[in-house]
Amino acid sequence: MLKVKNLHVYYGGIHALKGINVEVNQGEIVTIIGSNGAGKSTLLNTITGIVKPKEGEIFYKGEKLSLIPHKIVAKGICQVPEGRLVFANLTVKDNLLLGAYLRKDKAEINKDLQNVYEIFPRLKEREKQMAGTLSGGEQQMLAIGRALMGRPEIMLLDEPSLGLAPLLVDTIFKIILDIKKMGKTILLVEQNAFKALEIADRAYVLEQGRITLEGGAKDIASDPKVQEAYLGKRVVG
Repeated sequence: MLKVKNLHVYYGGIHALKGINVEVNQGEIVTIIGSNGAGKSTLLNTITGIVKPKEGEIFYKGEKLSLIPHKIVAKGICQVPEGRLVFANLTVKDNLLLGAYLRKDKAEINKDLQNVYEIFPRLKEREKQMAGTLSGGEQQMLAIGRALMGRPEIMLLDEPSLGLAPLLVDTIFKIILDIKKMGKTILLVEQNAFKALEIADRAYVLEQGRITLEGGAKDIASDPKVQEAYLGKRVVG
């Protein structure tokens, strides 16, 4: 469904991504794990056209992606950015409606709005509240709901559990599984490697701009180097 081939990205003289190859099949949750500064967010931002690659190609459903952000959204690819990035001075409802800004089907937009409220009842309770006054967990729900309003086929989630209390982290990961059951495909960047590998089908380990390991999520989780580096387990050998 989504294929990244030989992707190279630079920030000035810094070579941020070094020949990245990633594939996401329809209906999967694929996670990218790695330490801070490994290039995880850069990869998502390049897929959605925010960052321009120096070399490499991105294909969606067999067609080469144009690297223009609104055209990528129109194709069915939506990103939930790191840090939520909700519109703080707009209401919850207005934030959600902005997720459907490329759509013209008003009746269907309203139907999807009600569906988002069913998934996130807390957003319905706060639909007239300014987004900037929500808690971190509520803002994360809003950011996910806003992406769903675009009717994406594939969602790119960038650090959805960052800064959340443990109980809310569990809630967010349950929601991600629920979104998969809705028929969505998910590419998940997540610093909580344990939780990410628990729900993912496949995984890639990204270190200093390179993919160093890939495979089934269970296999990656049982790898001694991954356990020591990302899962907090000391491997004695």
